[in-house]
Amino acid sequence: MLVVRATKKLLGRVGAPAVPVGEEGTTLLGPWYATALFWRPQVALLVNEQTLLPVLMPLAPAVTWPERIAAEVATVLAAHQVPSALVEEERQRMSACLFGATANRSVIGVMNEFTRLAETLRDGDRGLDLLGLALRLARTPCGPLYGTHISPDRALAAAFDSP
Repeated sequence: MLVVRATKKLLGRVGAPAVPVGEEGTTLLGPWYATALFWRPQVALLVNEQTLLPVLMPLAPAVTWPERIAAEVATVLAAHQVPSALVEEERQRMSACLFGATANRSVIGVMNEFTRLAETLRDGDRGLDLLGLALRLARTPCGPLYGTHISPDRALAAAFDSP
């Protein structure tokens, strides 16, 4: 089961089931954080709590958004050359999805920085799609990772022991 810790503005849009107290989920990467970006069209930004890996995906239609998360995360993991068996295992573990309120202020700060950087990158290169934008964001040095892997792409590689 996937646990997504979403901002209030996103929780209001998706109206998804709440995470029971103490629920940790069963995914290999752990919980994800999410917020809505009110671009045209609207986009959801997900950030993994453990690796700070960003995923950008269309928000609309918001009703089906929770069901589409696993496929989008799998696409980003594959683009980062995570072994296909691990990508499929993570996708299977994400088959059910529960939402809760945010709990880690450090991850929220990273999401805010990714939002600003994504807007700048998008404005500078209108041809950049959401996957390309997520891959560029993943190379960004992040303060919480300075003591270990520096950037989300390196943290992901360490988490899955991929190249």
